[in-house]
Amino acid sequence: MDSPDPELLREDMLDGLEYVLEDPPSDAVREAIGAVPREEFVAEAPYANRTGEQGGTVVLAPGTVARLHDALDARPDDDVLVVGAGVGYTAAVLAEIVGANHVHAIDIARAMVYEARANLSAAGYDAVLVDRGDGARGLPAYAPFDRVLVEAAAVEPPRALVDQLVPDGRLVMPLGRGPKQTLAAVEPDDSGGYEVVDERGRVTLRPLLVEGEQADAPVRNRTAREDAEFAQQGYFARTGWEHEWIDWDDRLEGTDR
Repeated sequence: MDSPDPELLREDMLDGLEYVLEDPPSDAVREAIGAVPREEFVAEAPYANRTGEQGGTVVLAPGTVARLHDALDARPDDDVLVVGAGVGYTAAVLAEIVGANHVHAIDIARAMVYEARANLSAAGYDAVLVDRGDGARGLPAYAPFDRVLVEAAAVEPPRALVDQLVPDGRLVMPLGRGPKQTLAAVEPDDSGGYEVVDERGRVTLRPLLVEGEQADAPVRNRTAREDAEFAQQGYFARTGWEHEWIDWDDRLEGTDR
């Protein structure tokens, strides 16, 4: 039996967005999503409109990706930073809008940097820059950016990311804790802070990690580190200091106690 045509599946996915989203995606976002071969980024059911998991990271549903990009409102030739490269799909959609050489992505997990690079290369977006680092610090070497998209939640936007925007730039991310998050767009204000200029309803993304919180970070607490090592060895693993159980009742029998 022949496999379904990815282009047909992509069209079905795009048509489905009209029903799952309160507001249909803009023409620019729809065209960009329709141009990206999602099967190069998502192994299982790439065109199903649902959140998945791959390589230890969350893969956002196409509907969520559309909402993020519509809130970002990127234009051709805008320089864009994506915080949370993940599997690289969001960066690929941006590459269709602004041009691949204008997209910079950063991820705190080295494994995801390699994953995103490989996926973007396979899909034809080699010009997208993917680097490893603490996303809350941004990429000052390539700043300023016209747009910053954060695929993780925080109570407020990291100051470094706001500072790396051009004066009329825009940052989009979920603001809030736990399930109480609002997809917000913020812009720098005249006092060096920021103001919320748009809100696009509820969304639930994982919290923004800082250096040391990622899954592949070294464990600095000795007790936590050794407990994990002992768990891997097994409950009855020998470490060199245990003694056989001594039955003191038998040893002391016949002696003064």
